Amino acid sequence: MNSDQYKTIKSKSEGYFKNKGSKFFAFAFPVETEDEINTIRNQIRKEYYDARHHVYAYRLGADLKNFRASDDGEPSNSSGPPVFGKIRSFELTNILIIVVRYFGGTKLGIPGLINAYGTAAENAVKDAEIIIKTITKNISVKFEYPQMNDVMRLIKENNLNIVSQDFQLSCEIMVSVAESNYEKVFNLFIINHKLDVV
Repeated sequence: MNSDQYKTIKSKSEGYFKNKGSKFFAFAFPVETEDEINTIRNQIRKEYYDARHHVYAYRLGADLKNFRASDDGEPSNSSGPPVFGKIRSFELTNILIIVVRYFGGTKLGIPGLINAYGTAAENAVKDAEIIIKTITKNISVKFEYPQMNDVMRLIKENNLNIVSQDFQLSCEIMVSVAESNYEKVFNLFIINHKLDVV
């Protein structure tokens, strides 16, 4: 995997684990921002308002440096960190996992909690489709009609995705480029074709 690629999940997935009457429902979500995380956490709290704990962990960004884990009232480090441990072991980011616990009347002890929360989280990840995403930047190219063939050839040769295009009196195309390729492609447009690039 390149430095501008990362692993995440394609869509929401679920996992489940039961031990001594306690039920652990795990939900994994692909996320991009902390605002999105807060919105989802509030939704889950409302939906499962009668659950005793809403433990969660998340990680954001391709650099893997923005993360958090919460025990939500369980004994310290017994639940949030095991959930985060599964995010790490699957090398995922831009993911939120929430594990909702319904207490079954019997205490599980710290090792039991670590196993229960970790297993529920792992089951949610295993239920998901793991995908590789690439961090991209957009380049906007302005040109005149006679340059159209040159521009289209460059786009094709470099496997660039066209984000938008506008052909009026003059032409403008926006393409997305893998971050690691950005400078190379930017220079190709400017140096080779003297195009107006933003």
